[in-house]
Amino acid sequence: MISIAKVLETASNFVKVLRYGNKDVSTPLVSLPYGIDSKPIENKRGVVSDTRKKGKNVILGYLLDSDKTESGEIRLYATDDDGVEKFYVHLKKDGTCEIGGDVDNMVRYIPLNAGLQAEKTLINAELVKIAVAINAIVPNSYAVTPISVDISAAKIDEIKTI
Repeated sequence: MISIAKVLETASNFVKVLRYGNKDVSTPLVSLPYGIDSKPIENKRGVVSDTRKKGKNVILGYLLDSDKTESGEIRLYATDDDGVEKFYVHLKKDGTCEIGGDVDNMVRYIPLNAGLQAEKTLINAELVKIAVAINAIVPNSYAVTPISVDISAAKIDEIKTI
């Protein structure tokens, strides 16, 4: 039999639910897709099914409170204990991915660094020209101090993109 249950409590190794009445409290197994580790917040409504073994049941999933996806999309999100969304990753059907929001853009490190290094080279070449011109008027009054650009601290090796 499949029924709806209310989550009473969660811990690292169990989810406690209330099914039919104050006495029908159980800690069913939780069924999730492989690789996803998730715990519901208290009072979340779950779908619970009995198994062939008496007294053993399994949570099949949780009822959706809101729907922010369109067909073909997937969205992962985390909430605080009150159910307020704190962060999300949304894979959209237009081929985009929102990570925590849609206000700003991520950048590709390798082309950004290449562009900045090329610009640095051009600026340093111009500084040499400026030094030649100034020193022609007032000898030895201007020494070129080449600029450098290092954005390696901004690189995140743990997150890759196309």
